[in-house]
Formats: sequence, C-alpha cells, structure tokens
Amino acid sequence: MATITTSHLSGLRSLMKEDKYNLQAFLVPTEDAHQSEYIADCDKRREWISGFTGSAGFAIVTLDGAYLFTDGRYFLQASKQLDSNWTLMKQGLPGVPTWQEFLVKNLSANSRIGLDPTVITAVDARQLTKQLAANQSTLVPIYENLVDLAWGSGRPAAPLDPVIVHPLTFSGKDHQAKLVQVQEHIKAKDHAYGIIVSALDEVAWLFNLRGNDIECNPVFFSYALVTQDEALLFVQAEKITQEVQDHLGAHVVLKPYGALFDELTNLKPVLEQTNKKLIVNSHTSLAIEVAVGEANVVNERSYITDLKAIKNEAELKGMRDCHIRDGAALVAYFAWLEKQLKAGVTLDEVDGADRLEQFRAAQPQFVGLSFDTISSTGSNGAIIHYKPEKGECKVIDPSLVYLCDSGGQYKDGTTDVTRTLHFGQPSAYEKRCFTRVLQGHIAIDEAVFPKGTTGFLLDPFARHALWKDGLDFRHGTGHGVGSFLNVHEGPHGIGIRIAYNDTPLAAGMTVTNEPGYYEDGQFGIRIENVLLVREAETPHNFGDRGYLGFEHVTLVPLGLNLIDIDLLSPGEISWINAYHAETREKLSPHLANDADALAWLERETSPL
Repeated sequence: MATITTSHLSGLRSLMKEDKYNLQAFLVPTEDAHQSEYIADCDKRREWISGFTGSAGFAIVTLDGAYLFTDGRYFLQASKQLDSNWTLMKQGLPGVPTWQEFLVKNLSANSRIGLDPTVITAVDARQLTKQLAANQSTLVPIYENLVDLAWGSGRPAAPLDPVIVHPLTFSGKDHQAKLVQVQEHIKAKDHAYGIIVSALDEVAWLFNLRGNDIECNPVFFSYALVTQDEALLFVQAEKITQEVQDHLGAHVVLKPYGALFDELTNLKPVLEQTNKKLIVNSHTSLAIEVAVGEANVVNERSYITDLKAIKNEAELKGMRDCHIRDGAALVAYFAWLEKQLKAGVTLDEVDGADRLEQFRAAQPQFVGLSFDTISSTGSNGAIIHYKPEKGECKVIDPSLVYLCDSGGQYKDGTTDVTRTLHFGQPSAYEKRCFTRVLQGHIAIDEAVFPKGTTGFLLDPFARHALWKDGLDFRHGTGHGVGSFLNVHEGPHGIGIRIAYNDTPLAAGMTVTNEPGYYEDGQFGIRIENVLLVREAETPHNFGDRGYLGFEHVTLVPLGLNLIDIDLLSPGEISWINAYHAETREKLSPHLANDADALAWLERETSPL
C-alpha cells in the first residue's frame, strides 16, 4: 500500500520556497548501503519523503512534481509504494533519462538545485555541476537537510548503542597491524599526508569494532583520519565504552563524530605549506572535500576496501562455520513451515519471517539479521526486494512458489541465502524456469578461470541457460559479503554493471552466486549461495597466470520437486547429488534433536 506523501512534500516545498533557499528542486540521493558514510540517513529520508523502501533510488522534488529514479530490481516495488504525487522513472529502459539528464532537460534555466553536501559524492557533484552549466543552473549545498527540517520532531534519533570490540579470534588480525599496513601505504606515496576513511564498513574493519544498535547493524556512524604517524577516530562519545578505549589503546585518538570537518579545515594550511594531500576515494562526500579544499585532496581507489575484501584464514573459517549453523536454522524453518502448511495452519509471510528469525536466534554466535527477510509467496515473490508488512502481506499458499531470501549476522561471519520452494505440485513451466536458474547457479559454482578475471566476465555463465528459453533477470549475479559486516561488500561482484569489470576476483574474496527469474504478477525464483574464491588446481597453466575457482559455504537443500531432471546434463545431476550429500553430512549433527528437520533434510537431499 502506498504511503500518502502529500503533507511531506508540501512541507519540503514550503522550505524550498523560502528566500534563504529559493530552490526549484531538491535532491534526496541514495544508493546501495555498503559504500559511504551517509547512506543510512539517505534511505530514511528517501523513505519518508516518497514512501519507497527499496535500497536503491534517487528522489527529485521540484515545486510542482516528484520523481523517483530506480532500477529494474525495484520497478514492481516502487509502483506499489509510490502514491499519485510521484512519477516512477524506470532507469535503464529506453527513453528514460538518468536523474542528471532529467535535471538538465526538465528544469528551467537559472534553476537552483539544493542538496545536502554530506549525501552526495564529490565526484557526482562535480559532474552534475558541469552538466547544469548547459542551462545556467547551479547546485546549492544546504548543510541543514531540508527533508530533516520538514520531518521535524518525528524523525528518529541516531542510535547511541555502544560500539563493541570484534575480537582477534574472529578478525584474524589486530587493528594495530592493520593501521601499520595503511600507514606504510601512505608513506610509500610522496604526495600523501593521510587517508580520510568515510565508508562505515572500512572504519569498522580497520579498528576491529562493530556496531550494536537495535537493528543489529554491524557498522556505526564514524569517520577516521589516518596519517603517517597518527590515527584519529571520530565517533559519538556515548558509543565508546571502557572496553573499546582499552582495545584501541593510546595510539588511536578519539574525537567527537562532528569534529571531523573542523579538523579538516584546520589541516588546510598544513597541507598547503607541505604540498601534501589527503587521499579520498570516489565515494567520499562533497562536504568532506569542501571542508579540506578540493586542491588538497587526491582521489584514489580505496586501499582499505581492497585489503578488507581479501579474507584471512580466521575470517574464512568463520564464514564456513557460521554458514553451517545458518543452514541448520533454515532447514529447521523449512521443515516446520511445510508441516504447518500441510496441517492447514494459516501463516502469512511475516509469520514465516519471524519464525525463521527465531530459529536463527537459537544458533551460537547469532547477533541479528543481516537484512530484512524476504518471505514471499506467489506474485509477491516477483517483487525482487520485497519486504512483507503485517496487515498488507499475503498468506503463504502451499500451491504457489515460495521464495525466501534471508541472512544472519554472527560474530564469526555474515550469511545471505535464497531458496525457492514449492510445498505442493509446481507446474511444468515453474519447474522449467527453476531448473534454468539452477543450471546458471551450477555454472558459476563450477567455474574455473584465470587470475585477473572479473565478475563482469563471469556473469554470462549464470544467464546462459535462461537465455536458451528467452528468459533473464534484472538484478546482479553476485556481491561480496563482509565478515560480520555489511552483507553487500565491494569492490568486486558478478554482474553486468561495468564497475564489476574494475576488480579481478582474487583468492580469499567472498561473493554470492544468485541467478534468478522473476515473472511479474506470478512468481519469483532465486537460488543464492555464498562462495569463497580459492586457488584451483588445473592440469595445465597456460600463460603462467594461475587459475581460480569457488568453494560454496552455504549448505541448504535446493528444492527437489522444482527440478526438471530432463533438462539437466549428467554433470549437473552429479553436482546436485554431491552438493546435497555434503549438505546432509554437515547439517545432520546440528539437527539431531529435531526429528522433523532431520527427516526433511534426508528427504530433500536424496539423490536424483
């Protein structure tokens, strides 16, 4: 159901018209929530002003219109959540402009376009400024976010839950060693004074700290400034316990969260006198660049993100271990759900999601969910990033396809797994679509490729079987996964986004394998495992490059009654049987006290 946004938009437009602002448009940016310091606030603001709850969308509010730009993952969701005040702009479709093109082409000359400089990257701001010059329009930084002002006292306060220490047992490397590595990187660059760290997951990883708010978010609002001989951490004082202070030690200087901008302003003369620069990356906000001065920064690829992407042995062990426990929780849930449905018990999608969380919460080292569970039946499954809401969701129908995309945060790792099941008799068409998705999943899992290969180049493996039937999917094929960190982690991934061609896959990386097929108004299908990239043994080594392959750590039955065995090759049947044998062997000990779950596991992993 769409949220009525009339009063929200009216409040924002009233502010836009005030003489001190005099704006013809206001921007409410957002993007996938794993890269920059401002995203958590962006999502809340965009949701409040538009009603859209997806994790990727860009809102533009003008004096007489409101427009939400999003990609194919969210077309259905946005069409349901946006009210009549909003126009949905389906990015990527023919004839649909980018949000930048829209501003240039649709606003009158000499327009003033406002935005909070902390919620747009300096790179995007510079590009937009150049484009707006075509019609003499200007970008106007507004440090008091107008959506916040319009929202008023109803806006939730930032969480103040204490930060927690991520112990060496799970991190595998102490923060002092990480800081030394970063500082050596700085010293190796003649021009570098230090690095501004603004991505929340980079800060958490660098200092071996994790967030612990009511949403079980593993990151926390913070910045860091690392120089050749100093490390400053900017975080709200209320979030720092004595344990955290003892962990950080005297070599990390703690400063208030909001003090970063004064610190950068004070650094400007030092940088100018020494002819040194601060290293930032393409995700750094405009506000940071303005504070220190554009001439005093150099934009480089994030060294910390690259370090974080390669998991050490302790982190890899944690990922393997937590996925076994997580798999046991999912098997217990699916067995329970099937039993309830067959007994005629009425359960809606939220009931299912809540029960799954209970099964996960019973597992050792569980902290919380890694994202909101997508528990969807029938046509709701066709909404790629669907979130069920009590009173608005559907009753789970055993005669329809059921898609469950979910994950957990554990102290030793992060999980993200999707299974598509049918608790009745699927149609031949549903089985064919499912099997085509499964074939793409197997093709990625079994891939062997030379070092230097990117996920952009591997993406067709996941789509080849679907393309045979003229089918496809609009979402990415895979993303990195953090170690008790963000469930979406860069810089690598598998997909058709050109950014995935920038970072070769490397041993130690994690990446999901999640092809799918979504048929509007009917059903959704996705099969998702987390993979570890590892060295592959090959009979030859052409070009002396070395070769890589994958190790799957997600272990959950695939859904036998949805498989059309006639479509499968002998090799694919062999893979399925081997995967199910491994799943049965590793999960059975964790289900010894749950007879229903154990029986379900035995049945669902029986050989084809």
